[in-house]
Amino acid sequence: MTSESTLRTLPPPPAAFRWLVLVVISLAMFGNYYVYDAISPLADVLQKQLGFSDANIGLLQGIYSVPNIVMVLIGGILIDRIGVKKATFLFGILCFLGALLTALSPKLWVMASGRLVFGLGAESLIVAVTAAIAQWFRGKELSFAFGINLLIARLGSFAALNSPTWARWAFGSWRTPLLIAAVFGAVCVIAAGIYWLMENGAARKYALGGQGGTDKVVWGDLLKFSPTYWFVVALCITFYSGIFPFQTFAVKFFQDAHGVSRETGGFLSSMLTLFAMIGTPLFGLMVDRVGKRALFMMVGSLLLIPVYLLMAYTRVSLFVPMAMMGIAFSLIPAVMWPSVAYLVPEEKLGTAYGLMTLIQNVGLAGFNFLIGWANDHAAAGAANPAGYRLGMWIFSSLGFFGFLFAYLLRRAETGPKAHGLETITTANQPG
Repeated sequence: MTSESTLRTLPPPPAAFRWLVLVVISLAMFGNYYVYDAISPLADVLQKQLGFSDANIGLLQGIYSVPNIVMVLIGGILIDRIGVKKATFLFGILCFLGALLTALSPKLWVMASGRLVFGLGAESLIVAVTAAIAQWFRGKELSFAFGINLLIARLGSFAALNSPTWARWAFGSWRTPLLIAAVFGAVCVIAAGIYWLMENGAARKYALGGQGGTDKVVWGDLLKFSPTYWFVVALCITFYSGIFPFQTFAVKFFQDAHGVSRETGGFLSSMLTLFAMIGTPLFGLMVDRVGKRALFMMVGSLLLIPVYLLMAYTRVSLFVPMAMMGIAFSLIPAVMWPSVAYLVPEEKLGTAYGLMTLIQNVGLAGFNFLIGWANDHAAAGAANPAGYRLGMWIFSSLGFFGFLFAYLLRRAETGPKAHGLETITTANQPG
């Protein structure tokens, strides 16, 4: 084990090496995101060739989330126990095996089992990659690094959703697109393996941050995280619960309440991804330079409060509220996820991110169910567009509570026990 005196004599990793590490480990996320979105463009083929119903297809997509309410916390703890490099490789193998199993048989239970195995590894892989980036970029363009990571990851989604265009030849069979997804699943393993080798080599040459390795997990430590961490977690659940469950019903809402076509509604919904791919790295770069992280989270939450009501009560162009939502969807993740690295001890990063993702999954499941109930309760539909307003008020209230938690975070971070969210910038950090 490298001694403390030896660490002092080793130089920090060069910037070029850190950015190369970021690209390599982000490729694991690219493969992860591709596999997740591989089912959606294949839905009509599965119906025609295998006789799957919409409920069957929904099962293939939804079963991914079943293990994640618990697995992300277990995965986060495992990251802290065995280290980022080993955990990333392990979760990458699960992603690949799950993608491969999904393509092996036309039987629903086999394909669903594959998606379940994929889910076991996928969210925990994201937690591991998040922890790795925090360790390599703490105080050094951290938010920008997270933004680049999300950009590369979302390119995986973009590639999967557009696979009927660039891989049109593959869609004559249900299996071929899933085998292509398995190839992208293998990218998770290959990228994780390369990262393992890079970290091992770097450890001999450079002074690296801690890479996990706690001797035991003390469950009581979860309750010892600072209040500022819990403010960020609360913002996380309110923010994502207002975004992804909205997207679940967005196209139908746009069609029923605003009379647009399915194609236009789909494009409007995809604006969030387009904004995020471009805006998240730029906002990350900006925050690294100026600080004020809690303030920017307040601004992003504030943007969400009116957008749903604009869509529910006015005839303003839908591009306006969706652009506002896109800005928020770019800004808040670019600031929120890196902020955790300043609020919890380094050896607990995996656990902290895992707990945060666990609670996020609870919110996503709960609010998907709640909004579905609200729409049915209010008889929302083309004959009764006003029925969507109850759900829109729920979403708008989530924006308000997100703003409240961001305000409480800023108040704490401008006080005597601040962790530096508002003040730490690349200008005042070495390296």
